[in-house]
Amino acid sequence: MSLSGSSGSGSGFSREVQLATALLCRNSGSMPLLQLHGELLQRCDITVEEFCLVLRRCPRFLLVSGPAEDGWLRPEDCTVVARTSLRLCDRQEECGSGGGCEQLHLCKFFIYGTCRFGKGRKPCKFSHNIQSDHNLALLRECTLHELTEEQLSVLLLQNDNTLLPEVCVHYNRGGDTGPHGGCSFQAGCTKVHLCQHFVRGDCAFGLACKRRHAIDTPGHRMLAQKGLSGDIIDQLPFIYRNIHHLATSTATATEKCPDSSYEAADQLDQQPEICLHYIRNSCRFQNECRRIHFPLPYLWEVFDGVAWTALQNMEDIERDYCDPSKTQSSGDPPVDFLSWTRDSQAVRRLSTVSSVTKPPHYVLTTDWLWYYRAERGNWVEYGQPDERQRTTSVTSQNLEEAFLSDRTGVVSVVKDRRQYVVSFKDMYQRNPKHRTKRRVRRRPRFVSVAKGTNH
Repeated sequence: MSLSGSSGSGSGFSREVQLATALLCRNSGSMPLLQLHGELLQRCDITVEEFCLVLRRCPRFLLVSGPAEDGWLRPEDCTVVARTSLRLCDRQEECGSGGGCEQLHLCKFFIYGTCRFGKGRKPCKFSHNIQSDHNLALLRECTLHELTEEQLSVLLLQNDNTLLPEVCVHYNRGGDTGPHGGCSFQAGCTKVHLCQHFVRGDCAFGLACKRRHAIDTPGHRMLAQKGLSGDIIDQLPFIYRNIHHLATSTATATEKCPDSSYEAADQLDQQPEICLHYIRNSCRFQNECRRIHFPLPYLWEVFDGVAWTALQNMEDIERDYCDPSKTQSSGDPPVDFLSWTRDSQAVRRLSTVSSVTKPPHYVLTTDWLWYYRAERGNWVEYGQPDERQRTTSVTSQNLEEAFLSDRTGVVSVVKDRRQYVVSFKDMYQRNPKHRTKRRVRRRPRFVSVAKGTNH
């Protein structure tokens, strides 16, 4: 197996990503690379090249390399860790029904598997329903809506650093190899006593190690008092290892590409481009043109397993896609704008070149508009006034130019004297001071068939 892969976004592998995520979360949040590939092959038809492509381009997965020998990366030494940018909302009571909140509204003890409320008893004031309107919308955006409660719990535990106590650094210090290591709190410590090298995955002593590689009885008791179930406590040594890998990774956990949406890129890799000159009846290359000849500035296609074919009702699909509030078309079956599929078949949208790359007099270029999700859940275009008549310091054109210059870059934005950062990598607008974030979307301006063919 080669780990080089090819350049591309992995478009069309939403189902494979969902299956791989479920497998990882069923196995304490991570698996050896070859084991994951083998189990995935039993459930779907994916080549080695496609599998490597998905791992490389999909931020749902962190590929942790083993030791490189003679400069070569050995697949049998690699591990895949599941990640997500979703967290539990820390202001659930203030948020109410959700509105513009981009975090999950769930009971922490429900995630732990031990909430005493509900199940015929006094109702819990926090939600136990991962299928609530608010939670399901967020999970669906990240293509996590098919995970079971147990699988979602594992994913959140290793990604949300507010849910678990830290590993005790004092336990690992000094030469004391007693039951509490160098920790002066001993049995009263509220942190987890685990071998730091085991957590890092590089303990050379294995079973002969004097430090703990599993949760002992006092640790089990302490964690149970914090509300964690026995099943979760048993998985914690591996979850802590995953937490370490995620924390030391230079990549940011994002929800974009097959595991959520190709929002920013509209398929990030180099897609064929519709020929502007053909639309204007002036292409001198004719059949030798490297661009797609189609009479509209957009083309929706579905992959039938052999070739890409044009979808019916293309104008209706385009109209829905141009609405930033919509995540799927209204047809039957619908086109999913987050997973880029229709009935599990891959879908793509081809278009003309972005309008910011051509002079203003060029007609039928694609005018990309950028939106952020406002406080009440509505979508506001950058540069346009929100419900309180506040505008951002950047416009759709500014963001589009920056995006085409660096598709993984960031842009600083000011609104109402507040500083924000827009990240193209995960399509979020963040407030660094208050540590809040809002979803960002890039959608084209609608062009009707009549306008597209009469120019």
